Amino acid sequence: MESKLARANILNKITEALKAPVTMPFPEQISDRPVFIPNENELAIEFAEKFTSLLGKFVYCENESELVNKLAQLIHAKEWKKIYSIESGWLDDMKEYSFDPVTTDDLAACDASITLCEHLIARTGTIVLSSQQLSGRTTSVYAPIHICIAYTHQLVFDISDSLTHFKKELETLPSMISFATGPSRTADIEKTLVVGVHGPKEVYCFLVEKLLD
Repeated sequence: MESKLARANILNKITEALKAPVTMPFPEQISDRPVFIPNENELAIEFAEKFTSLLGKFVYCENESELVNKLAQLIHAKEWKKIYSIESGWLDDMKEYSFDPVTTDDLAACDASITLCEHLIARTGTIVLSSQQLSGRTTSVYAPIHICIAYTHQLVFDISDSLTHFKKELETLPSMISFATGPSRTADIEKTLVVGVHGPKEVYCFLVEKLLD
């Protein structure tokens, strides 16, 4: 009985407090200006520098023909036999450039996966993925090697810019938005950095220079 009375008293106090909300103590600290200011580097350069510093592997391509050549060279050099990708529309478009790798439907047994992305965040070297993509939630996480294909018009400066694009382009946000910053890593055990423990051990980003139509 006492616990119920105590609970009721607390709820009553909360209710009363909400009737007279406290004003912001430091209103001058509220600003619409961004916290992080873009530097003079181009977004592509800034993304590449940050992405590679986080152990990501960055490849720049002037066009889709060069993308196909470099991607095919990578697959051949690494001797990957099973490529997983359900980006069917993109793969069909790439056949124009004679790119038709051996694919598999078994994500768990693949050598590498290929996905597209939503945005690239230059300030943090982050790849933005979401559940609205054909690749869904799992492709970029479960494959041992993740290859992301992106275009220069997908570059944004900060996370807030990415979220702004989502809000402008979609009526409702996707149920999952993932911010992947380099290969997975942990330092939980003896403060020693280990890469590829709970996700891909290598992440490649192929950035294609392509103007918006």
